[in-house]
Parts: sequence; structure tokens; C-alpha cells
Amino acid sequence: MARIVILTGAGISAESGLGTFRDKGGVWTQYDLAEVATPEGFAADPAKVHNFYNMRRANAAQAVPNAAHHALARLEAAMGDDLRIVTQNVDGLHEAAGSTRVWHMHGRLNRARCAACGATWDAPAVMATDDPCPTCAAPATRPDIVWFGEMPMYMDQIWDVLRGAELFVSIGTSGQVYPAAAFVQDADRAGAHTLELNLEASAVTSDFAEVRQGAATEIVPAWVDEELVRRGF
Repeated sequence: MARIVILTGAGISAESGLGTFRDKGGVWTQYDLAEVATPEGFAADPAKVHNFYNMRRANAAQAVPNAAHHALARLEAAMGDDLRIVTQNVDGLHEAAGSTRVWHMHGRLNRARCAACGATWDAPAVMATDDPCPTCAAPATRPDIVWFGEMPMYMDQIWDVLRGAELFVSIGTSGQVYPAAAFVQDADRAGAHTLELNLEASAVTSDFAEVRQGAATEIVPAWVDEELVRRGF
């Protein structure tokens, strides 16, 4: 059971060139989310949804991990199974930095899923509506992304590690997307110390026992260094 559970949001990847959900002028402000990030939107216009995610996939492929991602990978290398990263991000920057114990609760841009049989596979750079599933051949390929109105992935495992954690850390999240926004309350009820690392206050900052604010590339490595010393690494 992980002793440290870390939740990461878009703020940890912002300095790698991937805009946060609510960036002014960012990609999300240019689209109607109901049209490109819901099952209903995909059913109505799958080509539009695929084009949107093809663009996001290309953008993410150009990004590289920043100091915050690398710092968490260093912490995982020392902690091993005592650390678990839960991310709301659909990019692969944690893995690119060397982290291996990562649950993508909202899916991943570089994965595809069959809406007919549920099979998943590595997504090509460009996906289209008539792409056949490699398992069942149905032309029902969709991004392996959790859309609004769908259940996030790994929830049973996440609840389990939250109940057993001694430290819960939230990095770069807005605190406005549930169920992730409630993780701090669950961890607190289970007796964990709670820490928020963020550029600015989130919607749930008051729920944390400790808060540090600043750029992720500065405050995350600093916290990791402190944690490694504190634990004798």
C-alpha cells in the first residue's frame, strides 16, 4: 500500500507547453466541450472529435517533461511501491520522465479504445472514424479518454490507496473536477497529512493542512528534496 499518494493536474504540465483546462485563449476555450469531450458529441460528429484529439495528440507529442515531472520520478525511484501517482492528465509526461507507478484516471492521448468491444491499443498519430478495431474489426475506434459524463478509471484502486496513505499531495489541480477534487477530504478522513502544491489557490485549498504556492518547476523539486532528506534517502 502506497504511503504517499500524489494527484497531479494540468498545472504540472503547463510549463511543458501544455495549456491548463482554463487557460485564457487556450485550446479548451476555442471549443464547445459538449461537442468534443462527451459521448453525445462523439455520437453526433465523430470526425470532429477525432480531429480535436488528433490535434491534442500532436501537441502532447512535442512536449517534454519539466523539472516537476523529473522530481516526482526521483521520488518514486527512492520510494518504490510506497508511492503512487494519480494523474488527471492525458499526456505521457510522467512516464517520459521515468515514473512507472502512474494511474491515468482520465485516460491517455496515446491510447485508442473500441467502443464496440472495449479493446485498447496504442493510438496512431492520426485517428479517423472508419478505423477498424484490431480485435473485433468494428469501425468504432475512439480515443481512450474519459469524457464528461463517464466514470474515471482506476477508481477502486484510488480509493484503496487514499485510505492507506500517510501523505496526500495535490499538484497543479484546480479542485473543480470531481471526483478528484474530493480526494483531499478522503485522505484527511483516513488520517493522512495533506499538502497542496499549486501556482495559486484551488477551489479546495482550505481543505489542505499545508499549502505551498509557486511555479511547479520550482516548488515540486524543492518539496521532493525535502521529502527525500526527511525519509533518509
